Amino acid sequence: MENPSGSPTPSSPGALDRRGFVKHLATLGAGLAATAALAGRAEAQGPAVGGDGRVPRVARGRVIASDRATVVGTTAGKVRGFCRNGVYGFKGIPYGASTSGAGRFMPPVAPEPWTGIRNALQYGRTCPSGDPSHVVTDGRNRADKDEDAFLLHRGSAEQQAGEDCLRANVWTREINGSGRRPVLVFMHGGGFSGGCSQDLLSYDGANLARNQDVVVVNHNHRLNLYGYLNLSEQGDSRYAQSANVGLLDLVLVLEWIRDNIANFGGDPGRVTIFGQSGGGGKVAALMAMPRAKGLFHRAIIESGPYLRFSAPADSARLADAVLAQLGLAKGRLEALQTLPVSRLSAAAGAALRQLSRPPGSPLRRDMAALAWGPTVDGTLLVDHPFEPAALAVSPDIPLIVGTNFHEFVNGVDNPEVTQMTEADLRQRVLAAWGDRTDALIAAYRTEYPGASPFDVYASIAVAPVRQAAFTQAARKAAAGGAPAYEYLYAWRTPMLDDRPGVFHSSEVSFVMDNAALCDQYSGHTPEAFALAKKMSGAWVSFARTGNPNHSALPPWPAFTPEGCETMVFNNACAVRKNLEAEGRRLTAPA
Repeated sequence: MENPSGSPTPSSPGALDRRGFVKHLATLGAGLAATAALAGRAEAQGPAVGGDGRVPRVARGRVIASDRATVVGTTAGKVRGFCRNGVYGFKGIPYGASTSGAGRFMPPVAPEPWTGIRNALQYGRTCPSGDPSHVVTDGRNRADKDEDAFLLHRGSAEQQAGEDCLRANVWTREINGSGRRPVLVFMHGGGFSGGCSQDLLSYDGANLARNQDVVVVNHNHRLNLYGYLNLSEQGDSRYAQSANVGLLDLVLVLEWIRDNIANFGGDPGRVTIFGQSGGGGKVAALMAMPRAKGLFHRAIIESGPYLRFSAPADSARLADAVLAQLGLAKGRLEALQTLPVSRLSAAAGAALRQLSRPPGSPLRRDMAALAWGPTVDGTLLVDHPFEPAALAVSPDIPLIVGTNFHEFVNGVDNPEVTQMTEADLRQRVLAAWGDRTDALIAAYRTEYPGASPFDVYASIAVAPVRQAAFTQAARKAAAGGAPAYEYLYAWRTPMLDDRPGVFHSSEVSFVMDNAALCDQYSGHTPEAFALAKKMSGAWVSFARTGNPNHSALPPWPAFTPEGCETMVFNNACAVRKNLEAEGRRLTAPA
């Protein structure tokens, strides 16, 4: 990631590279880190919570895992979790059967019931990679660099890949009682290709459950070719839905929540789905799926401005390339369910590299370049997100949508870019925008007086991303029905001498009320704690009522296409109208 110098204010956004955004939002949307196994690092907040009289009260600092105190029944059988500081955690609960063997590329089914008590103490398996040989080396949110790993708390939770990966994790203050708490279901980042529920330490739901008295769920599901290989044109009707089985996994976990969450203290009638980066794309897809209707009631998209998914012809072409790599002829798919994962993943990676657009081709702001992801088949997924037919599926679902100031363009693991000169700025903008260069630089200098050359560059580079998020909100608002709310996250970490910008994934720790847990990002500062309370409070208020306003924030009006009202989250939160309007106009497709 690259990054501007200087500390952001409510009027100093950042950016994302015009040429690289599609690839990076698909591959960098999550991070690698841990969860409640490290929750003891953060001081517990709030009182210990008892159960319904049968569950003993857990004193501050105590941890319990007990057949008597931490067992919950599900539709498939009983699970044993643990309780730490008044919050119950259940990890790796099967919400679907294994997708290996005969289940590979097939719609998911309910898990096999079990007898006795099953442990739910550790995270479950993650989906195998679609290309195990691939390493991101482009300089944005680089998973192979120290600063990125440090700030995002990568690598703290164990990850074991396997096709038996349909597993859910739950955090709650009450079990086996009468609680009817709002349920927040988080969709992890990583595009539709990678990532998992235990990627980032910020994904841990214990603090949000404890401090905001809600139930938090996240989960693993199929990705890359295991979830999105379009075999529907191969002459075998068994694979008719293979292009979108990853989305059907998301529907299945919502059905599991509908049927089981009351036993964990949650209200199945108040379910909010929210996701970051690729997780935001999953939220957008669910809003366009008739199969998901009624399973959720609010939606939040964080830095996931997906406007288009794959057309059937494109995803079928990618599937053809995978089969060619495997040496399988059309209509001869018997081997697909017996091939080793390593061979499938290697073929998927080779096919994707073969079909990828060359470096230097223009940014596909619609994010539909050939990559693993959903296919708009007109049935499971009725249309591209935020098109009229898609909007008609969920008119009653209120929406929050937003971006971070700098997203992928900042100084993390690339500090030299923050020393950009005026000549460097002009050269970079000219290479991307040609004859719009002078007008763009002037527009962003007017928007952000006194900005450094890098700040101007970063603001210009992120404009297509920002515009896509505004388009999501504008189309939702124009459709009528439930409102949309727009935000911009602008808080800048004090770590590494204030150099890192407001990078992709950084807001998740505050949304999840994890400023104390994620101290390598927050710096354990009072300002971080205060903003985390404001942001997590807004997300929870929205989950409770469909409106994010609460007493610690200035009034946050619903988005209108005319005013583009945007809440800027920073030490001083404020609403701005028509943010970057001229810059977004100039960077719109010709």
